[in-house]
Amino acid sequence: CSSIIHETAKNKRRALILISGVPGAGKTLVGLQLAHAKYLDELSIAKESGEKPNAAAVFLSGNGPLTEVLQYELKSAGGDGKSFVRGVHSYVKNFTRGSSAKPPHHVLIYDEAQRAFDPEQVSAKHRDMSPEFQGLSEPEIFIKFAESLPEWCVVVGLIGTGQEIHIGEEAGLGQWRSAINKSNSPDEWDVYAPSDGTVDLHFKDFPRVSANDVLELTTTIRFHLATRLYEFVEHVLDGNYSSAKEISFELEEHGYNLRLTHILDRAKEYLSSRYDKNPDARFGMIASAKDKDLKNHGIPKGFKSPGEVSAGKYGKWYAEARGVPESCCSLEAVTTEFGAQGLELDACLLAWGTDFIIENGQWSNRFSAGYRESNRIKDAKALRMNSYRVLLTRGRDCCTIFIPQEEKMRATYGYLRACGFIELL
Repeated sequence: CSSIIHETAKNKRRALILISGVPGAGKTLVGLQLAHAKYLDELSIAKESGEKPNAAAVFLSGNGPLTEVLQYELKSAGGDGKSFVRGVHSYVKNFTRGSSAKPPHHVLIYDEAQRAFDPEQVSAKHRDMSPEFQGLSEPEIFIKFAESLPEWCVVVGLIGTGQEIHIGEEAGLGQWRSAINKSNSPDEWDVYAPSDGTVDLHFKDFPRVSANDVLELTTTIRFHLATRLYEFVEHVLDGNYSSAKEISFELEEHGYNLRLTHILDRAKEYLSSRYDKNPDARFGMIASAKDKDLKNHGIPKGFKSPGEVSAGKYGKWYAEARGVPESCCSLEAVTTEFGAQGLELDACLLAWGTDFIIENGQWSNRFSAGYRESNRIKDAKALRMNSYRVLLTRGRDCCTIFIPQEEKMRATYGYLRACGFIELL
């Protein structure tokens, strides 16, 4: 990336670098390292006023809870942590209100670029944009930002898969290709993509695309069993319980525990005692945002419920030690996939909802809460499946599932047991 950035600056061009990778491979780490690489600062070009930006690069995330937790953890380094990471949507708001304000950063690093908002979601979230930005997708806005900078600019898109859980995130990577095609100066752009057969597919007939294996991160650094856990979860979601069962034996043998119970207090007791001698461990309760019934079974969830972790509370929930009431380890407050995505715990207590259950041998979202703008949803069931993909992979060494003892949940309980989850006695 450094080499591409220096080459782009020297040749006074524009570049889009796309970096893909398996979950836990360090995409966010790459982005944060680039954002604070002092060797890029020398490349900044002074504005017309003669003022030179303090930093050449900025790391931007559309994941509000992740941004909040990173800022909370990094605040001791200064700037309330905001020097290190910023929210992508507030960045968009800052520089689309008037034509005079221009982004100062020559390297724009967009985390989870495949989840960039489509035009409808941008319009819904940013109602006070100046006319030149109205009707644009987030990728179009960022390409426009890039072309407004003097001489050169690089947009770095970090890409995950199967993480689209919000309205307006389903358009995918094709938006970036479209944004360059529609830009004022498409001939100025070079694209660098991993040769993984999916990302580069969007740019296969682009005249200036370079495919490179180095831009695909294939090895997880998150925890040593991560790859097998993700394979296990894929089999669970695909309905392939026999393959999931095989992997569950391997996970158990290496210390990753999959547990299942109808009794919420038993699940809480199991996690508390499991980490009794490890005060640094973090474990917490998570659940799907679209479930309608868990509040009747001791899970304090619900929109604006004081028991559901919300904006301003994520930092303490993830970071504070056991004994602090706001800590996740209290197992009192619950967060949803929107608060858990991109973040993880040593273990999670997943309260399984009725929004995604087994019916007639198939996954069903029949009892899921609806979407206010359902006309904009391309595949509601796929969004639920992506949500449970997130929820099932939040624990580094344990996933304990609580399922209420309801008739309509019986098949789901039996299916997860067949996949390899072991009942807590």
